[in-house]
Amino acid sequence: MSKNPFDLSAMANHAKGVEAAKALGQAALTSAQEIAQLNQRAAQELSSRLQAKVAELMKTQDPKAVFDYVHAEVLQDAAKEVAEYQSQLFQALASGNKELAKIAESMIKESQHDLIHFVNEATQNSPAGTEPYTSVFKTSFNNALQNFEMIRAAMADSFVSFEKNVENMSKISGVQKRSAAAAKKTEKK
Repeated sequence: MSKNPFDLSAMANHAKGVEAAKALGQAALTSAQEIAQLNQRAAQELSSRLQAKVAELMKTQDPKAVFDYVHAEVLQDAAKEVAEYQSQLFQALASGNKELAKIAESMIKESQHDLIHFVNEATQNSPAGTEPYTSVFKTSFNNALQNFEMIRAAMADSFVSFEKNVENMSKISGVQKRSAAAAKKTEKK
């Protein structure tokens, strides 16, 4: 191997990239598993409730009573279940999004630090008489870092926007859940 310090830092950077990719994959896998578990629970609950409702409907002889029962209980229960499922799904998405945002933020900071170190090392070891070129290079690099920072800020804003959208959807599902519960109470009176 050569004695050039950039070769060693390249291996370290590669290892950091692999670790970051593992962390991203793990966060995505955890989020997917949580969503799959939500889907499985929802399907099992729906199946058992559907069987119970069908059994109750089979006992009823009056078509109007069946219609009233379906309208009063089955549809309202279904709306409540859908709202609850949406709320749980939004919570799972929000937690996965926060984890991904933290990982991306740390990757960006590490990359920025490594780039600054690389440029400083390269310009310090430049041959005599290349100061004008290194000055232009450093200026260009600083401009690139500013653009990099703007991209990071835009990414952070998009994560915040996504979280706000998830919160809004969660609030809407909460309102739906409360209105379904209120309608059910009104029907029973």
